[in-house]
Amino acid sequence: MARQTPLDRRGFMRIAGTYGLSSTAFAVAGMVGPLTLEGVGRAAAQTADKRSGAAVKTLKFGASGFNEANLKIQESGQLWFAHELEKRSDGALKVEFIGSNAICNQLDCVKKAQQGIVDLFTASTQNSAGSAPYYNVLDFAYMFPSRASQHHFLYSNKSEALLREPMRKLHNIQFLYSHCELRGLMMGKKFEDKPLITSVEQLAGTKNRVTGTQLGRIAMTLMNLNPVPIAWEETLDGLKQGLIDGAETWMGAAAYANMSPVLSQAVDLKFFCGTEHTAMNYATFGKLPAKLQDVVMETSFAAQQYTQQNQEKALVDVVGAVPNPKPDTLFAKSKVRVATLSDAEIMKAQKLCSPEFNPKPWEEWRERLNKMSGGHDVYKEIYAVAREIPADMKATDVKPRRWWQA
Repeated sequence: MARQTPLDRRGFMRIAGTYGLSSTAFAVAGMVGPLTLEGVGRAAAQTADKRSGAAVKTLKFGASGFNEANLKIQESGQLWFAHELEKRSDGALKVEFIGSNAICNQLDCVKKAQQGIVDLFTASTQNSAGSAPYYNVLDFAYMFPSRASQHHFLYSNKSEALLREPMRKLHNIQFLYSHCELRGLMMGKKFEDKPLITSVEQLAGTKNRVTGTQLGRIAMTLMNLNPVPIAWEETLDGLKQGLIDGAETWMGAAAYANMSPVLSQAVDLKFFCGTEHTAMNYATFGKLPAKLQDVVMETSFAAQQYTQQNQEKALVDVVGAVPNPKPDTLFAKSKVRVATLSDAEIMKAQKLCSPEFNPKPWEEWRERLNKMSGGHDVYKEIYAVAREIPADMKATDVKPRRWWQA
């Protein structure tokens, strides 16, 4: 048997030069087992052949920093979604997938979607909130008690009035589906030799890098976590050298963004959303024939289920986001200890920073978002939906529902 050449980035780009970036990325995303130059080349050729027909609409998909490699770490489904759109539309929709920050990044993808530069985009809702402030509705501290509650809300038809309809009206964004995690603190090398964090008091006074979130900063300030905005390029070195103590993010993001080697502890604070969502320019969606609009919605529904199942598995098998990770996971290889806090400690954090127990600091944002929503008490209503399911329900057990149907 002829020797198979392992696929590297140069090999990937050679194949992409022949068959196109999207066809090659779709081929890699669909493969199981070792990736070889020969195998990916054959799969890309077959994929390109299937995609060669004339399309009713080509959708440009700005997927921020995502690519065929890191989507095997964080299973948020963007390549799967793009490929399924083409398949389910029988080629009437063609997707030009542009990831690796080549056309837009976490902070500006939403702006480029609103401007029509891209039709579809992926970024965290928190980073998108700078240009589309209604996204902040997801970020009240401790509004969601679990990943299951996040999925439950996104499947609920109540998410139409509380999230999706305001996004369409205010920001020209059709919110399609989202990966679901909750944010904690990823502690740098300064905490390598320190005891495993088990209390909120151990975190008080630390200096932590904050992302683009606006409401997350309120919660961090109330917990004395000193949020400091630092450019991504400087974050890894800051964590390694001890210039900052930690970084606010979720565990899947820490793994796919290659933070693991500079981390020592991943503290599962679960204090607000980490939602890597996929959305669409609403005007573009509205111009599609009704049949293709149905395809987009049904594929989004399927993609929500894809990440509901696959990301939960990846957190255990790939990331190692559990107290005793498997030895071949990213966290185990980098000796990142996962610190889970007791229910009593989580309640202590809630009493410090959540609108439920400390409403005053949130009043301005609550009033603003209530007004933007058309008069809903958005925090109270989303909080209630998030608690319609048992607190200990597994994310994989949440019942999928078509949220756009009454």
